[in-house]
Amino acid sequence: MKKPAHYAWTVLAITFVVLLVSAATRATPGVLMVPFEKEFGWSRATISLAISTNLVLYGLMGPFAAGLVNRYGPRRVMAASAFLMGLGTLATIVMKQSWELVALWGVVVGVGTGMIAIVMGATVVQRWFHQHRGLALGLLTASSATGQLIFLPLLAKLVVTYGWRSAVIVISAVALLIAPIAFWIMRDRPADKGVRPLGLPDTEPVPPSASVENPVVAALSALKMASRTREFWILAGSFFICGASTNGLVGTHMIPACMDHGIPEVQAAGLLAMMGIFDLIGTTGSGWLSDRFDNRLLLLMYYGFRGLALLYLPYGFVSESHGLSLFAVFYGLDWIATVPPTVALARQAFGAEKAGLVFGWILASHQVGAALAASVAGFIRTSEGSYDHAFMIAGVLCMISAAAVLFATKRPPAETLNPVAG
Repeated sequence: MKKPAHYAWTVLAITFVVLLVSAATRATPGVLMVPFEKEFGWSRATISLAISTNLVLYGLMGPFAAGLVNRYGPRRVMAASAFLMGLGTLATIVMKQSWELVALWGVVVGVGTGMIAIVMGATVVQRWFHQHRGLALGLLTASSATGQLIFLPLLAKLVVTYGWRSAVIVISAVALLIAPIAFWIMRDRPADKGVRPLGLPDTEPVPPSASVENPVVAALSALKMASRTREFWILAGSFFICGASTNGLVGTHMIPACMDHGIPEVQAAGLLAMMGIFDLIGTTGSGWLSDRFDNRLLLLMYYGFRGLALLYLPYGFVSESHGLSLFAVFYGLDWIATVPPTVALARQAFGAEKAGLVFGWILASHQVGAALAASVAGFIRTSEGSYDHAFMIAGVLCMISAAAVLFATKRPPAETLNPVAG
């Protein structure tokens, strides 16, 4: 008889779907920015403030979410987060003031999506997979691109045909539906199904079970340990630029920038979906490559190509050929391909036990960069009437990041894995 598939793949599938819905929710404001501007008269700088708040909280929740997952398990955290995310988005259909947008989409949705961050994916992979970790993490990371691929064109079509509230109702309904499904199917650890992590030899011990340490204490302790190392600041700094050049800039402002150049909203959303297709390929491939090659060289390549793509983008808007399509291909291939090699370097530098918590802080820097870029790009557009300088600044920062990652050590110093007190 055919041997049944390991339950790790089921866990991977449900985590993929939950992260996909979270990513689609975070991407939705890009479709709603112009409708908000038209209906409420809010400037893009004002709307960008709510998006920046969302991005900051999404990032800052990362290390504490890792602590919550360690203590309460992915199953409960996934379900609660999806429920909070759905309620927060649904409540925006009755808002009237800009502060309500900040409170609901910024704070409530920011906390909800932050609890379902890629930190969750990294923890799930660490618990359930001994083999194929890079590939599994690449697939989970690619769920962000797939969320855009599936939802953005649909949401843009709903906005154009039925108004922005219809799009919000759809995305909130999906989040509220996924909450009980995740609670029913998800399992916290392999022992809950009576199995060992995928590929773990019988001669090796199973990694320790969930920590009972206070999530806040665990997160702050990990930050104290990691902040003493050069590797942490290199990875956090490069990820700050990663966030600024992806979620904060392109993810938030690409659709409004296209509309500034006369490109219809649905077509602009289709361009982001095209990036999603290529990022699904690039990020999954990045996970496979991260198991086999020097992750510093992978990051050098990813940040370098991204920087070149962003420096080209202002010319792509005015190109009479297929300039934006070329940008979508090259930029899309490494939209978030940086995640698997960054996680791998964090695991090498800080050990498997602390890698999730430390990566939570690295992800926090990613979202701080995203929030800053979202606000600065909105300010540049409001003051100059164009996003050109925002795209070019991000391109230069990516080039700096490409060089910086080479200074991360390939293997952990002994004192990092066994820090001395003091």
